[in-house]
Amino acid sequence: MTPHSPAPPGHDTTPGGSNHRTDRSRLRRRLRMLWLLLALLLSLSLIWAHGDGREALQAQTLLPRLQALGQALGPLGVIGVMTMALVLAVPLMLMTVLALAALGPALGMTCTLTAGVLASGLSHSIGHGLGHAALRELAGPRLQAISQALAARGLMAVILIRWLPIAPFALVNMVAGASHIRLRDMLLGTLLGMLPATLVLAFFMDALIQAWHEANAADGARLLGALLLLAVAAGLLRRWMRRRRPER
Repeated sequence: MTPHSPAPPGHDTTPGGSNHRTDRSRLRRRLRMLWLLLALLLSLSLIWAHGDGREALQAQTLLPRLQALGQALGPLGVIGVMTMALVLAVPLMLMTVLALAALGPALGMTCTLTAGVLASGLSHSIGHGLGHAALRELAGPRLQAISQALAARGLMAVILIRWLPIAPFALVNMVAGASHIRLRDMLLGTLLGMLPATLVLAFFMDALIQAWHEANAADGARLLGALLLLAVAAGLLRRWMRRRRPER
């Protein structure tokens, strides 16, 4: 190309143009997340302001409904529902809490771990069939981060990515399948990686339910604040780990 020849279409000759596009993309994603959070908070406020909605969200009403649903489905039904939900990218933490509340600590933990392993196997097979090219269209920039995290291609890589999730559960499984992580390592790593957090939630579930029964507005605000702080801390830890990874 001569010094005065035009740049090819779509070629960004501006210094740092790629970085600017990345920054704008991140800003748009954060704004979307903010709007979703505001919409969720507004929806919960409207439900709480309405008498029937407020009653439906009370522990004395909601918990028996969850337990009745768990008994109606049975362990196999709960495992089936959870497995499909996890494959469809429903958050693992949400499904874990619902299972523990519906079935109790011991049975709920067993169903959660079983569903997690089954879902990881299904998603792994889907990713293996789709391949990297199709997943790149689905995951976008996340694909590179997940691939780097799974670079070791072994059991420990799967365990670590479960302890420090950098992407949704189903997406990690599919990328692992496309990256030719062995199915055995995927299943065992998922089980070992899920076990600590699931055990902690199961251990404290009865105490959390009791606190929910007796909680007032101030207790609810403190609990919400604590959960938000934990979410922020997890986000900061994940960001710190991402920054340290290229230096190693």
